[in-house]
Amino acid sequence: MQDYQEEFEELEDENYSEETTDGESGQFYEHHSFTADSGQSALRIDKFLVNRIENASRSKIQEAAQAGCIRVNNQPVKANYKVKPNDVVSVVMSYPPREIEIIPQDIPLNIVFEDDTLVIINKDPGMVVHPGYGNYTGTLVNALAWHFKDQPWFNSDDPRPGLVHRIDKDTSGLLVIAKTEEAKMHLASQFFEKTSTRTYQAIVWGAPEPEEDTITGHIGRSLKDRKQMTVFSEGEYGKPAVTHYTVLEKLGYVSLVECRLETGRTHQIRAHFKYIGHPLFNDERYGGNQILKGTTFTKYKQFVENCFSILPRQALHAKTLGFEHPKTGKYIEFNSELPEDMTTVIEKWKNYIASRPQ
Repeated sequence: MQDYQEEFEELEDENYSEETTDGESGQFYEHHSFTADSGQSALRIDKFLVNRIENASRSKIQEAAQAGCIRVNNQPVKANYKVKPNDVVSVVMSYPPREIEIIPQDIPLNIVFEDDTLVIINKDPGMVVHPGYGNYTGTLVNALAWHFKDQPWFNSDDPRPGLVHRIDKDTSGLLVIAKTEEAKMHLASQFFEKTSTRTYQAIVWGAPEPEEDTITGHIGRSLKDRKQMTVFSEGEYGKPAVTHYTVLEKLGYVSLVECRLETGRTHQIRAHFKYIGHPLFNDERYGGNQILKGTTFTKYKQFVENCFSILPRQALHAKTLGFEHPKTGKYIEFNSELPEDMTTVIEKWKNYIASRPQ
């Protein structure tokens, strides 16, 4: 029997390398795939999988089936499905919890939407998503633990309550948080199958050409610096990554772009735009905190440094998030406005361009 396992990559995460030193990048879900032997006898799929996935209980597998996260030959099946010879079985399962104590903290959350199934959070820049090495308090998970502490379903031993995906510490924008295990798996399946919608807006150095294009290239951890992700030639290292972008506005030496993620690799947008020669504005890790375009005049240097002080992070915002609601089955989409630091810098660039001698 062929047996292989792929990691289910998440949205970009700033603190994966600061949190861990063992190379574990902190994904919340893993994807398993199995091909049944040609002599496989009829066997319920929950029994088939419980013997093949480490630390997976039969009840957890049944929950995954109920959430539509178990597929046979690319079709969702129930837990009582009988596996047949040569069936290709795939399943998205959550990783076993890591033993990190979660301390509930009364930290304000910008809640965009909430019902009995999920919560949509508009995360501020500077907030780490989940605890880890060097960041055990003050994270989004600590805030969620406080927000959920009186709910009957809340498990205080879960180190990642409700997390389906994440964004970088210094990236702002939308995140969906699930309130039930079934909702978590249902949403995770949508992220894995690429049926969710995610768009970002970013300020980048220069003016990408063409103004609408797709960036492709395998993304993997840099061989020189583990805190960076690098784009490699196809098939060499890393995993396939696809970013579609559109230039929304040219602002002289920088541009406002919209990005639609087809995959969700760590630091995908940041690594892809460095790869095409247009790093994100003030992205220290990927070289965007240097003056990469423009003049050598002192006043221009002062202007850019002033912009850096207003926007002391990479200029990236998770603007829209859409998916099928796990309970109602209806497609819902949420949109968030650009945060004040990005809008202020955009206005400053507009004024700078307008005041230049023609």
